Amino acid sequence: MSWDIRVVVGLDFGTTYSGFTYRHVDGDRYITNDRWPGERGQCQFKTNTVLQYEENLTDVKAWGYPALSKRPSSRSDKNERTYVVELFKLHLGDLDEEHRRRLSTVVDYKKAITDYLREIGMCMKRTVESEWEGIEFLKHALLVITVPAEYPEGAKAIMRECAYNAGLIADKKSEQLQFTTEPEAAAIYCMDNLREHDLETSGTIFMIVDCGGGTVDLTTRKLLDKDRLGEITVRAGDYCGSTFIDAEFIKYLREELGEVMDMLENSYYGQMQYMIQEFCRHVKLPFTGDDPDFSFIMNLEEVAPILSLYASDEVKRKMDEKEWMIRLDYATIKSMFDPVVERILRMISAQLDNCREKCSIMFLVGGFGQSVYLQNRIKQEFLRHRVDNISVPTNPIAAISRGAAIYGQSFRHIDDTINMNGLKFIIDSRVLKFTYGVKILSAWKPGDPPERNNGFLYRFYTIVRKGTEVKTDEEFSADNFCPCFPFQKTGLFEIYYTREYDANFIDEPGMKLLGKLKIDWPDVELGTKRPTTFKLTFGRMEITATANNRINGQTYQTTLEINAED
Repeated sequence: MSWDIRVVVGLDFGTTYSGFTYRHVDGDRYITNDRWPGERGQCQFKTNTVLQYEENLTDVKAWGYPALSKRPSSRSDKNERTYVVELFKLHLGDLDEEHRRRLSTVVDYKKAITDYLREIGMCMKRTVESEWEGIEFLKHALLVITVPAEYPEGAKAIMRECAYNAGLIADKKSEQLQFTTEPEAAAIYCMDNLREHDLETSGTIFMIVDCGGGTVDLTTRKLLDKDRLGEITVRAGDYCGSTFIDAEFIKYLREELGEVMDMLENSYYGQMQYMIQEFCRHVKLPFTGDDPDFSFIMNLEEVAPILSLYASDEVKRKMDEKEWMIRLDYATIKSMFDPVVERILRMISAQLDNCREKCSIMFLVGGFGQSVYLQNRIKQEFLRHRVDNISVPTNPIAAISRGAAIYGQSFRHIDDTINMNGLKFIIDSRVLKFTYGVKILSAWKPGDPPERNNGFLYRFYTIVRKGTEVKTDEEFSADNFCPCFPFQKTGLFEIYYTREYDANFIDEPGMKLLGKLKIDWPDVELGTKRPTTFKLTFGRMEITATANNRINGQTYQTTLEINAED
């Protein structure tokens, strides 16, 4: 198939907000979309990552900001119940059971991701094709989608499957879809900002703190020269974005109103969502922490009239005395922010502890990165004594999509394939967050666990360890693989990974299967003397497994994104 890439599109598929930036490969402008269906959300460069389904839970009624319910018209409105689905992206990560239960949706999360990608994909298609005559999105667009740094390897496989089912690519394995992590996209975007601070010199260390709605991602980079970046610490991420402040607000209301909040969430979610939006507009966004008199009074009968209809008699008596007004004072609001902010501060502190050299500047990007309260707390904690400068770049909300588009712009059409032309010199290295290895059959030996003494046992053979700094396309290999049995005609390499630095067995806690590579072992007359070299190659965002039979020269290869259920 012949490729003809004329436009690159960077899609920041966020937990709470999403947006995209595009550029013609021969142009000089990166354009961030600010035209969305219906009303604009809280930022013109993004729209809400939200879907509203028809009663059959099959057809999408609305997406983005229009999917959020409008102001309730009456407390007894029978049409208030809506099937609003949000935060479905979080299911791509390693959620614990509590979060998985809390974030359960009325539709499967893969369906929600597919449906949302289909809707925003149609928006991208219309925008790009109307901008340049003669460009067809499926034929001429290179799409780069961002994923959080801490998501498991299988998340990209799920995203690729959903993108294909959504019609964003014509072939599931199409190279017209690429991935980069959100921290890497932010790092590329922030490179230009180093000039503004006179820090565009080799050896400059800078940290990017990407504070989104669901996750916060950290990465620390070193500027190797004008166009090359190295990663000097393991990327880190956690579920402590701005939506968890919303959760603290709902938790506060549950303490005040009791079980009626469960009914509101389960049966009148539209009213609950409207109440949260009012909280965001009047409290979360303007709160700076500087004014001890800051407060907000919320009229619950206006934002969620159903509460006064179904609350318990005891709650009704209490709230009637207050005329259904909830006053959020400074201390209460601060108590909603602080559990989330403290987690972010601990993450940053640990990242700085792991940094071997002084960090010159920290960039705050993402929607939550615009929070003045968060900015102030970070500056109080780290400015000057641990970081020389803390900066919020222009349009921090668009940083990820713009960085993804810059990433895509480095691809070129060469000999009917999409190859790197310079990008490997932008993202020059990264630090592995997992230890990778393969499953091998080995004889039990003294010192092994007695309960495993069945004559043989399966071990974990380490190929490369967590914390290793890896250059783009760098290979790690082992040469001592041979058939276990002389009559064996095929071999199966099972590749595993773990967050632990050292591991011995493939069934240890936290060990996960990444993928499999099957090879042919002919020449059975040679018995077990059929040496094979196995190697892992760490590319831009995918890992390639290769096995080479050193007797006959046959080579087998696969890209490791097959464990879509990971």
